Amino acid sequence: MHIHILGICGTFMGGVAVLARQAGHKVTGSDENVYPPMSTQLQEQGIDLMQGYYAEHLEQQDQVVVGNVMSRGNEAIEHVLNNNLSYTSGPQWLSENVLKDKWVLAVAGTHGKTTTSSILTWILEYAGLQPGFLIGGVPANFGVSARLGGGSFFVVEADEYDTAFFDKRSKFVHYHPRTLILNNLEFDHADIFEDLDDIKKQFHHLVRIVPGDGLIVHNGDENNLDDVLAQGCWSQKAGFSHRDNANNSSDLNENAWLISEVSEDGRRFDVSHLKKKLGTVDGHLLGPHNRMNALAAIIAAQHVGVPVEQSIQALKEFKGVKRRMEIIGEVKNKTIYDDFAHHPTAIKDTLQGLRDAICDDSRIWAVLEPRSNTMRMGVHKQQLASSLDLADEVILFQPADVDWDMQSVVDEIDGAARLIRSIEDIVALLAEKSRAGDHILVMSNGAFGGIHQKILTALA
Repeated sequence: MHIHILGICGTFMGGVAVLARQAGHKVTGSDENVYPPMSTQLQEQGIDLMQGYYAEHLEQQDQVVVGNVMSRGNEAIEHVLNNNLSYTSGPQWLSENVLKDKWVLAVAGTHGKTTTSSILTWILEYAGLQPGFLIGGVPANFGVSARLGGGSFFVVEADEYDTAFFDKRSKFVHYHPRTLILNNLEFDHADIFEDLDDIKKQFHHLVRIVPGDGLIVHNGDENNLDDVLAQGCWSQKAGFSHRDNANNSSDLNENAWLISEVSEDGRRFDVSHLKKKLGTVDGHLLGPHNRMNALAAIIAAQHVGVPVEQSIQALKEFKGVKRRMEIIGEVKNKTIYDDFAHHPTAIKDTLQGLRDAICDDSRIWAVLEPRSNTMRMGVHKQQLASSLDLADEVILFQPADVDWDMQSVVDEIDGAARLIRSIEDIVALLAEKSRAGDHILVMSNGAFGGIHQKILTALA
């Protein structure tokens, strides 16, 4: 079968393309943003890419797979509809062609989906289960974001964003997981959700389709997830928590998996179940959020038969994920990191992890691009200043197309922040003001104009 994918260079749709190609299909695709590294990865798979969305791209295929970036009025979409071409969404194609015969382990939540999915996939691989996976990032242990795998299990990052212009349900309702991780739940994606209750409704739609003998691994420290589960849950549950948050015996019984005895740098911690210590994780993960991500993956892996002690051994060899606290270079004893954080909670947790890890009074520069739709709308502006508390120096980039003035955030940070409207000016400031021992943390869910390499070059 010849499949043509509209929006092929997005992380999810690029993963679908890789899976379709591995399954033996001819795959082509169109996108407005055809550039490395995604374009290179796809072309290496034998996938022909076309720039833009034009009717002439749609002449030979058997089926069109439509990404959620596409909307009515687009030339390619209008051609599909006017000519009655066979089309489907990426999540629907994945469900019908890859997941239908698999034990699906899905990872959902506002934060941590990519890291948790990557950890879980690596644990299953370490245990010899040869899982398939589709992840919204590139786990360093695999070097690719998707593969069919050779076993019965498939790990999928379960995004709550809508499916397509013709299907406004969240993507994750298509995946029919038997093992479901619910990491956390906050308001995000203000471009498609009206409020937090709107998101909770979609999460409960997901809970409704987990079978009775399936398992929902849920963060017991998240009240919003408690609200979702209180609407009705027909599956087994396993709650997990930081010991500091397990205040009484009822909490301890409900959230029976606990993290405790965390080392000063945050990389080592104990895991217990029903008050019994099962082992000590000693790996490379930074911050309280990643400890919770790791524990969730350990519980989910146990559900498919991987002993906890084997998961703990696997974590020693977990290499992280591209663009998640990834060190991209060190110049003159100045370390530059790339991180995907773009929500105040993720920003705060990322800074906490870095602060714990360096264990000294070295300065942290936080360089933030407000690129997500929600951030550009100014939805999180009231929480942004406090999320940056742990940084010594803050640089906020104000893109020309962001409607709200970020100067109010700078004023609230009170002297430790600068608002800069040019990437080149940010680079010049860092070259002038940074000093040996500094840690420069760049946070964006986009390419940020290639700023990382520009910083490395300037510092050198």
